[in-house]
Amino acid sequence: MQKEILLAHFPKITVKRYQQLLAAFSSLEEVWEAEFDELLKTKIDEKIINEFLVWREKLDEEKIAKILAQEQITCVTLANENYPKLLKEIYDPPFCLFVRGELTQDDFTLAVVGPRKFSTYGKQVTENLVGDLARQSVTIVSGLAFGIDIIAHKTTLQAGGKTVAVLGSGINRRHVYPQEHSNVANEIIASGGAVISEYPPGTLPNKFTFPRRNRIVAGMSLGTLVIEAAEKSGALITADYAMESGREVFAVPQNITSPTSFGPNNLIKNGAKLITTSQDILEALDLQDIQVYVKNKQILGDSPEEEAILAVLSQEPKHIDEINKTCSLSNTQVSATLTIMEMKGKVRNLGNMMYVTRS
Repeated sequence: MQKEILLAHFPKITVKRYQQLLAAFSSLEEVWEAEFDELLKTKIDEKIINEFLVWREKLDEEKIAKILAQEQITCVTLANENYPKLLKEIYDPPFCLFVRGELTQDDFTLAVVGPRKFSTYGKQVTENLVGDLARQSVTIVSGLAFGIDIIAHKTTLQAGGKTVAVLGSGINRRHVYPQEHSNVANEIIASGGAVISEYPPGTLPNKFTFPRRNRIVAGMSLGTLVIEAAEKSGALITADYAMESGREVFAVPQNITSPTSFGPNNLIKNGAKLITTSQDILEALDLQDIQVYVKNKQILGDSPEEEAILAVLSQEPKHIDEINKTCSLSNTQVSATLTIMEMKGKVRNLGNMMYVTRS
């Protein structure tokens, strides 16, 4: 079993401590063999080091493997090809994700957040916007919590869409939080979505795990939509994480007399995009043709010509003539292949025969 998966079970591990370990040792295999004096060079607190050594000595790898198998939990580490590429870009990505269901690379993700105590207006707006977006193949990411979160998940499922629930607890059936939503979690998995967490099976939620969960919700999404939020709502933490990561933040305008109006209205005053329709979001994220992209991705495989072009094309604009020379393909081949790749959503035509990959 990968050492990252085992290390994620150490109760005192954090992303920062994981980074300190990798800075001091060439691999986690070395960490597993290291003694107290060697571990001191990580600059991790001595008390934590002692706790780690005791934990490592008692570690039952077979028990961990058995629990993961019984709960049908897979583990996706930073090096795994299925690790969300957007999440990998944030300041402190989790080094291991525990997953039930299918976590595949997804180019069209939107976080939807709001309060536990919502208004009738908030519920209606969520159902309208999320329903439209889900039917247009946008994957909805939220936290499975009471309120707007669970409305977003349920609406996506009813629309036949895909949704991902990010928990601040373990994802084993017994510890899905809140337990009242365990059936929805099962529906998410059955419909092709996923329930994920950076916390190992058996972890109970606390006041620290929820804010940490919010960074994953924002981090794996192209943008974050705030439906409603009071002044100290956790939804605003998610919006802050999105802004820190350079992602779009969307907000629904509210009646100023509503207790949940502060968050969205204040976000709009500070630069968030005001949203009244799903089309506003699709245009802002350049996803107007998402259904064409998804359909063609499913139907058409990659040709050798496409693979050759992708190998040389990056997010820096390249002229078609430069692509021709680098790929050793004819003008006709490159032009035809780029047209197909546009249909698949793999490249963007910037005009003047300049192209970039669609990230």
